[in-house]
Amino acid sequence: PPEATHAASPPDLPTTPQSLREGTHPVVTDDDEADAEPYDPKKELSRYKLPDIDLLHDYSESQVEIDRAELEMHKNQIIDTLLNYKIEITKIRATIGPTVTLFEIVPAPGIKISRIRNLEDDIALSMSALGIRIIAPIPGKGTIGIEVPNKKKQIVGLREVIASDKFKQVKMDLPIAIGKTISNEVFIADLAKMPHLLIAGATGQGKSVGINSVLISLLYRKHPSQLKLVLIDPKKVELYPYGFLENHFLAFLPEQTEPIVTDNNQVIYTLNSLCIEMDTRYELLKRAKTRNLREYNDKFTERRLNPNDGHRFMPFIVLVIDEFADLILTAGREVEQPLARLAQLARAVGIHLIIATQRPSVNIITGSIKANFPARIAFKVASKVDSRTILDGGGADQLIGQGDMLLSVGGDMIRLQGAFVDTSEVERVIDFIGQQQGFPEPYFLPEFNPDNPNSSGPLDPKDLDNLFSEAARLVVSNQIGSTSMIQRRLKLGYNRAGRIMDQLEAMGIVGANEGSKPREVLIYDPSELERYLEERMAG
Repeated sequence: PPEATHAASPPDLPTTPQSLREGTHPVVTDDDEADAEPYDPKKELSRYKLPDIDLLHDYSESQVEIDRAELEMHKNQIIDTLLNYKIEITKIRATIGPTVTLFEIVPAPGIKISRIRNLEDDIALSMSALGIRIIAPIPGKGTIGIEVPNKKKQIVGLREVIASDKFKQVKMDLPIAIGKTISNEVFIADLAKMPHLLIAGATGQGKSVGINSVLISLLYRKHPSQLKLVLIDPKKVELYPYGFLENHFLAFLPEQTEPIVTDNNQVIYTLNSLCIEMDTRYELLKRAKTRNLREYNDKFTERRLNPNDGHRFMPFIVLVIDEFADLILTAGREVEQPLARLAQLARAVGIHLIIATQRPSVNIITGSIKANFPARIAFKVASKVDSRTILDGGGADQLIGQGDMLLSVGGDMIRLQGAFVDTSEVERVIDFIGQQQGFPEPYFLPEFNPDNPNSSGPLDPKDLDNLFSEAARLVVSNQIGSTSMIQRRLKLGYNRAGRIMDQLEAMGIVGANEGSKPREVLIYDPSELERYLEERMAG
């Protein structure tokens, strides 16, 4: 599909720094519509440069040459082992990949496939090899595949994948460079089509490197106005470097002290906040009479939507959770419910999820989560049970580690060698982006208050917070209905500030919550506020 036209080359009318979030884009009248230039979301950061390929390490010098003698030996061992069990083959050919070599065999007529499939361990024994995997039959081909690990593995560097013509020319909304296939072809996938990705594997088998390669490949293709990342890292150290991109690519709650979410309570608030953002986006899509984010943004850039009606350019949001098992064990249903809602509904409004865990057990990856994550990556796992949990089939227990993976998407199972990116390379790319001019402030997610009182009926003045009057004066004098401002100015915790804001709404001083926008202040004059408070308190 053609890439979304997020940007247009002609110059644009000036926008304000908050334009991407609050919909304060310049608008044209109907008379000018025919002559209006398309809206350019990149205008505010027009000098932003995409990272240079030289920031990534070149591993091509360490490439291993094909050992023809080893190849011939493996071929003969397979033929001899099968002959020992009276299985004749009419044809055998080899495809050499970076990690494993695929031998495709055509058995003689009358040979049952199940007989060959049952010889997996016997072939592994005869070849003294770890991780022999038999694919019987190979989908779409009239052959049986036997995957044999290479004695000397090649490193597939992320630079090699990103520098390929396939990655440069691909027309995808969210292209991610995953690695190379068994036939040495670069493999690129579109996260927007997946639409969510589940990653599992035992400790040290390549999950964190896989997440980094996904994030870095997105940073190599997307402008900060087109993409926002919500990063959740219970381990506190894996995603830490990305905090430097606070004003470029990150999205988080207004009261957060650090841009990377590490606290479990903050995780619950963030997931519920994303649900509010999702509902707000659906409402905008409904009012714009569009079905998905691409149609909506196309309509907005063509200036067919009026920002005065609340319309705004909406970037893709990618949520990354690095250690999901820890969250489920500590927070359970409070995490699972908003996450399942996002997984079911968020695709059309451009919110996509990437979840990683080293414990792919059924109490961690529940049925509701699996049902909404059709794309799954499995690195090496400890047992067949774990493999079945993540892939609904065997195979992940026979991988050889260090980035060797199976990708299950759309019913197909593809064996890949993941692209390798070192921590130092990640830091170089982040430094390059972080040193460029960013937005004046980060992309804030909508405020979420877990203790939302029932605001349908009038509040008893005795139930009001002690600082209610002071907060009301603060909001009216500044004409900004923001929970984070009350929190900062009155030195309160976020929950208490949120309760006060709900009380201000119930008392008719501020309007209803409008997603990430500050609430409308309904009283304009401080003296009018004092009279209003006197009447209400007396009443």
